Amino acid sequence: MPWSKVPVRAWFAALSLGCFGLVAVGMELQNLLHLAPCPLCIFQRLLYLVIGTLALFGFALPAARPLWTALIAVIALLGVGVAGYQTWMQAFPELASECSYVDPNLIERFVDWLGMQYSPLFLATGFCSSKEWVFLGLSMANWSVLMFAGIAAYAALLFRRRA
Repeated sequence: MPWSKVPVRAWFAALSLGCFGLVAVGMELQNLLHLAPCPLCIFQRLLYLVIGTLALFGFALPAARPLWTALIAVIALLGVGVAGYQTWMQAFPELASECSYVDPNLIERFVDWLGMQYSPLFLATGFCSSKEWVFLGLSMANWSVLMFAGIAAYAALLFRRRA
């Protein structure tokens, strides 16, 4: 079956399930391995939830596909930047101003507020430069860069898809 025959709603549904699945897997790893997510980890989690929600809107209102895919691509590129910054912090911890050691930036204050609202999902207790979990030589931040880049590419393909 050619990819062009797959309905737009199915593409959005797959993206939404994928993003919510990434959050669920991250939370399960956090619980099973007793990982301490940092403010940047929690912010990335939030970005996955926002992308998943936008994809649900795309599923419900596929006629506005260009709007949803553009928003998803922008959020995914923001995620690449945040995860890339955390990757840099992990690679050069001596150069990074560690979260919680300096005055909190906007992301840290927002994550702290979210943590007070719903701590099971948004409580940040770790350090941004620590690599608590590594799989195939890549930290969770490294994997997140790849996931966000993949989502941005997915959104670009979905944007260019003919109606």
